[in-house]
Amino acid sequence: MTSLTVSGRVAQVLSSYVSDVFGVMGNGNVHFLDAAEQQGLRFSPVRHEGAAIAAADAYYRTSGRLAVGTTTYGPGYTNALTALAEAVQAQIPVVLVTGDAPSTGARPWDVDQTAIAAGLGAATFTVTRGAAGAITRQAVDYALTRRTAVVLAIPYDLAALDAADEDLPEAAPPKVTDDVDGGLGQVARLLAGARRPLILAGRGAHLAGAGQELRELADRLGALTAGTALALNLLNGEGYLGVAGGFGTDTAAGLMGEADVVLVAGASLSPFTMRFGHLLGPDSTVIQIDTALQPTNPRVDLFIQADAKAAASRLLSLLDGEAAVAGWRAEAARRLAAGPGHDLGSAETEDGRLDPRALATALDPVLPERRTVVQDGGHFIGWAPMYWNIPRPQDLVMVGTAYQTIGLGLASAVGAARALEDGRTLVLASGDGGFLMGLSDLESLISTARSAIVVIYNDSAYGAEIHQYGSEGLTQKPMLIPEVDFSGVARALGAESAVIRSLDDLSALQDWIDAGAKGTFVVDCRITSSVRAPWLTEWMNATRAAKAAVAG
Repeated sequence: MTSLTVSGRVAQVLSSYVSDVFGVMGNGNVHFLDAAEQQGLRFSPVRHEGAAIAAADAYYRTSGRLAVGTTTYGPGYTNALTALAEAVQAQIPVVLVTGDAPSTGARPWDVDQTAIAAGLGAATFTVTRGAAGAITRQAVDYALTRRTAVVLAIPYDLAALDAADEDLPEAAPPKVTDDVDGGLGQVARLLAGARRPLILAGRGAHLAGAGQELRELADRLGALTAGTALALNLLNGEGYLGVAGGFGTDTAAGLMGEADVVLVAGASLSPFTMRFGHLLGPDSTVIQIDTALQPTNPRVDLFIQADAKAAASRLLSLLDGEAAVAGWRAEAARRLAAGPGHDLGSAETEDGRLDPRALATALDPVLPERRTVVQDGGHFIGWAPMYWNIPRPQDLVMVGTAYQTIGLGLASAVGAARALEDGRTLVLASGDGGFLMGLSDLESLISTARSAIVVIYNDSAYGAEIHQYGSEGLTQKPMLIPEVDFSGVARALGAESAVIRSLDDLSALQDWIDAGAKGTFVVDCRITSSVRAPWLTEWMNATRAAKAAVAG
């Protein structure tokens, strides 16, 4: 085996798993980045270390392929912690390659990086001269099999030393089990007896590739279908109700609440999906199929630990010959057609700024049809899944929602843009507060994206806080942001841009798209803070009810 440094061995093994690395260079990872280039890995520089992990995270969510984020030790490492926590909580496999204290012991400025990672729920794998390759492979396999973020640490004093020769076997392909619990017989009987069946799919079903089987199962039963935000349009077709939770319509939610048997495939049934306990009727039977070890919500009546694709395929076999329920889909179609959809907003607001609902409605036909939407966190987060056509589950990337953070949107956009290889346009939606947090990586996006549109919902405030706490009479001074000219900033960094004060101003974006949509266009939309998103109203009502219950 050719002689390699410790960093070289790490890069060599990683090259059999990944093609892309995102990061910021520093003392602790400079030798790794040199070795990564020699191994043919594509490096995308970002300007803040937190963006290294968020970009790698979004790359995976967009493409399904593992990516690496890299930082130096110490402050570079600690700068990446919010994004690392998000990847752990969202169950995203990602590898953080970082420098670490020398193997001889910590220096005065070193921190206990392993302990910090453990506090976030991330395992650390520290390489040695004798087993740099084996430990790297162990770290990657751990990330992939457990669907989590890991830290791969290279001690500072070992990074440039020769690594020992290792006889590494070929990487084993990931094990895929198709063992299905015998409890599926009971599931089949419950579904066969249902009069108003509903199939609800989540990100786990998407990752399992179970869309086709679940759609066939729904057709076999005459079931209605829905998806979480992260499985948007996975089950699109006859009987599809859209998103379950606060991003959905009240009419669709009413139909879901009338289902008598609900099959949940690969969805955790988070409070947002469940509308804080109000989505499903009290008498409905809830069946959950998931790779988790146990039910993820107390509302589950029957739990089957299984791969969603294998389980759906087995259910199709068990239900062969069953006749579809008559009338349930037709009734749903009538009610959806007659019932109110999403509020399209108003042409006028009390402060003269744009209604975000009207803006989102107007943007949908303007944005290129082939689009992948990346979202930062914030009050605006529902407008894209509510008002825009988002073709596939992987075309909605929301890095930050698992950890309830804002500021990772621009970094996520860099990773998603690098993953797009089919001519799609990346569309980033962000609030002004989160955009300012990640502003350093606007330059990274401009440098990376072939075609990107940045939509900033600029209300000169932290919108969620204005609605949650300003409405309670708390001082709004800390919640306000001086109005920033993002258009001017974008032009200074090399993007095209426009300030949008009226819907007619969107013509500037339309002209750019008509001209080929090349490069990055920043749409600085001046919206009102007087419109509250329905999902936030649900959250606020649930929070108040919980407080009242404790007080009572």
